[in-house]
Amino acid sequence: MHGSPHIVSDVMTGDVAVVEGDAAFKDIVRTMQERRVSAVPVVDGARRVLGIVSEADLLPKEEFRDGDPDRYTQLRRLSDLLKAGSVTAGELMTSPALTVAPDATLAQAAREMARARVKRLPVVDGTDRLVGIVSRADLLKVFLRGDEEIAEEVRREVVSYLFPLPGSAVRVEVRDGVVTLGGRVRDTSLVPVAARLVRAVEGVVDVRFALDARPAPTG
Repeated sequence: MHGSPHIVSDVMTGDVAVVEGDAAFKDIVRTMQERRVSAVPVVDGARRVLGIVSEADLLPKEEFRDGDPDRYTQLRRLSDLLKAGSVTAGELMTSPALTVAPDATLAQAAREMARARVKRLPVVDGTDRLVGIVSRADLLKVFLRGDEEIAEEVRREVVSYLFPLPGSAVRVEVRDGVVTLGGRVRDTSLVPVAARLVRAVEGVVDVRFALDARPAPTG
């Protein structure tokens, strides 16, 4: 099989809003507002990623503005209280930032986001320099692939590989990302393998089967 999965560099945003470690609180807010983003990587002079500042890091400043919290809140939310008193990106940022390589697959990036419960990942090269940022929405772009494009990949990368002619006759239909394989096959034991491979095709929502076993030819 010759197909390859999409990688992070295929879907990431290359023009990234950033701040440096000494950026002031208001400058961070201004950058987020102007660029319409909810988080910004913090970089050094060589664009190496030091951390990331999100809206959640900034909100304690407003939340605790009116006065000192009670003792219970102080113990339970010490980290937020420290951020409420912070004034620069270096003090506010979450560090080290969780990052991803540009050649990571979208599945790998999705697993990292889910594991860490984050909405975005800075994309860095081998020297930790920022080259882009990838978000949850970016990872979902593969589901915008057209049905015929998906069908052609399934025919080429799965059906022709597992169910070659003339022993099998399998048709591929795709509707709204749902793949249906129909027709006749010699070896139904390959159906679970086909299911796994079809689901690995990016943009596939689900796979269904309407296959019959072809009787073995008689001598």
